[in-house]
Amino acid sequence: MTALGNCADGPMASETRPLKICLLGYRSHPHSGGQGIYLRYLSKALVDAGHSVDVISGQPYPELDERVSLIKMPGLNLYEVEKPSRALRPKHLLSWADFFEWLSKLTGGFAEPYTFGRRVRKYLRQHGHQYDIVHDNQSLCYGLLDIERSGLPVVATIHHPITRDRQLALDAAPDWRFRLLVRRWHNFLNMQIKVSRKLRHIVTVSRQSERDIIEQFGVAPEQIHLIYNGIDTEIFSPDNKVDRQPLRIMTTSSADQPLKGLGVLLQAMAGLRERFPELELLVVGRLRKGGATEKLLQKLKLQDAVQFVSGISNEELVNHYRSATVVACPSLYEGFGLPAGEAMACGAPVVSSDGGALPEVVGDAGIVVPAGDSNALAEALGRVLADKSLQADMGAQGRARIENKFCWSLAASNLVAYYREILGESVVQQQNETGLVDTDVSGAEAA
Repeated sequence: MTALGNCADGPMASETRPLKICLLGYRSHPHSGGQGIYLRYLSKALVDAGHSVDVISGQPYPELDERVSLIKMPGLNLYEVEKPSRALRPKHLLSWADFFEWLSKLTGGFAEPYTFGRRVRKYLRQHGHQYDIVHDNQSLCYGLLDIERSGLPVVATIHHPITRDRQLALDAAPDWRFRLLVRRWHNFLNMQIKVSRKLRHIVTVSRQSERDIIEQFGVAPEQIHLIYNGIDTEIFSPDNKVDRQPLRIMTTSSADQPLKGLGVLLQAMAGLRERFPELELLVVGRLRKGGATEKLLQKLKLQDAVQFVSGISNEELVNHYRSATVVACPSLYEGFGLPAGEAMACGAPVVSSDGGALPEVVGDAGIVVPAGDSNALAEALGRVLADKSLQADMGAQGRARIENKFCWSLAASNLVAYYREILGESVVQQQNETGLVDTDVSGAEAA
C-alpha cells in the first residue's frame, strides 16, 4: 500500500474526467451503525470532489447529501416488522430473495446481505452501463461476483471481518443453545469469506483490519488496499461556549454486543464511584430490557448513574461529546474506531482500549489501555477526571490529530485514485511514514 499526505495540506489530486460511481449498502441508516455513516460521508465527499454518485440501499435507508441520488432496493425489512412470521404475502412467493429472507429470519438467520445482492445484480444487469465503477459497503454478496464477471469493475470495503464479532458473541454465550443461535445468525459469513477471496479489489480502513482480513478471511495481501476513514471535522468540532459536565463519562455502544466492551466500562465505573460518588455515565445506545447489560447494571447498583439515549441527531451527538468530561472507547475490537475519532474532533479527552484499530486512530493524543482490563480503564479514567489541565491538553491534541490525519476529502481523493488505477488510468503515488495516501493523477440472476 503506497501512502502520503495529511488533511491539513489537503489532497494533491489532479484529476481528469469526473467518474460515475455506484455505492452499495444493504442497510445504510446512520443509526444502524458505522456502515451507514461511512456511506453518508463518503458519498458526500465524492460529490464534493466533482464526481457523480448513486447509492443503492436496502432498508433502513440512508440519510444522504441532496446531490447524491438514492436508489431504493427494498427487502422485507423484517427487523422493523412487529410480527415477521406474518410478513410474507403471496407476491413474495414469486421472488426467491423475498422468500429466503423471510425463511432465514424465522429460523434465526441473517439473509439481508445475500438477498440484497440478488436484487442489486438484477438491477445492474439493466443499468450497470451507466457507471464507471461499483463500490460495495461490506455486503460481500455473491451478486458482486456476477457483476464483476459482467465487466463492471467492483470494489468492496471490508471494515473488519465479522468473524471477530462472531467469536466474541460465542465467548459470551451462556449455554450451547445460545451458541447455536449465534452460529446460525452468522451463517452469512460463509458467503462473505468465499466472495472476499474471489474479488479482485478490496478496500479496508486500518492496518489492523488488513491483517485480520488476511488471517480470518484468507484473502491475499495483494487484493487489499488501505484507505483510512475520515471524520467530519465541520460537524464534529469543539465549542468553547459549551460547558463540560463535571464527572460525566460518555460512550457510544450497542448495549448487548460484547464486542463494544460496555460491560468492562461498567465494571470500571463501579470502582470509580467510590472515589467520585457523583460520577455519571451517558451511553449513546439502546438498553435492551432484560438483556445482559440491564442485569449487570442491577448487579453493580448503577441504574441511577447510567443514562441511555438513542436515535439522536448528529447535532445532539456532538453536544454530548462537547459536554462530557471524558469519552471512553472500551471496545474489545474495532475495525477503525469512528466514535473515538468523532470525540477527538470535538475536543473531548479520550480514553480508549487497544482493541483492534483504536490505537491507530487515537495515537498519542489519548490514553490507551489493554482491552478488557476494567482496572486499567478505571485508573486511566480516574486520572483524566481528576486533572482539568490534562483534560484540556488531551482535548487540544485530539482535535489536532484528527485535523491533520483524518478527513473525508483525503479519503475520497485516495479512493478516486484507486478507482482510476482499477480503470487503467495513470496513477502516481508517493509514500512517507504517515500511512495515508496523497495522489497525483494524470491521463485519462433474477430476484
